[in-house]
Amino acid sequence: MVGDSLSSGYGLAGADQSWVAELTERLEGEGYGYDVVNASIAGDTSSGGLARLPRILDAHAPAIVVLELGGNDGLRGQPVDTLRANLARMIELCQQHGARVVLAGMQIPPNYGPAYTRAFAAVYPELAAKFDLTLVDFLLDGVALHSELMQADSIHPNAAGQRIVFDNVWRVLPRVLSKR
Repeated sequence: MVGDSLSSGYGLAGADQSWVAELTERLEGEGYGYDVVNASIAGDTSSGGLARLPRILDAHAPAIVVLELGGNDGLRGQPVDTLRANLARMIELCQQHGARVVLAGMQIPPNYGPAYTRAFAAVYPELAAKFDLTLVDFLLDGVALHSELMQADSIHPNAAGQRIVFDNVWRVLPRVLSKR
């Protein structure tokens, strides 16, 4: 798992409340035999993720990488072309290391205008098609616009929202899983 605060458990009472912790439990409970490494860092961007990815791949030799980055790029108004290039390079590096990639799609509020918002959201399905990836259409689907599922900052899911985020990921993740 390579992501940002949405996957690191930011703001939760404990790491056991994160969607990644629920993923770990589900994989163990269903006998998949994967070790889950959560290499997510709050505040990370696609540039930061790209910079640290080679060390992660070398250290853990993952079979699957869930790639959840870009939200901070969008919130900071970073160029969409930079996001696309960084994610594409990360996907290439993962695949060169023999890892299958699940790409977690992100959407952002319309603060930078509709053209930016549309271009940003389009990066994820575009890359999924280009690299033949499994895509989580929108990681925060069913969560982002529901205040009761968000922390006070209105950016990060609370524990109840984390369960829905897990469901969004689990809906597509079995496509790349195999019993080990």
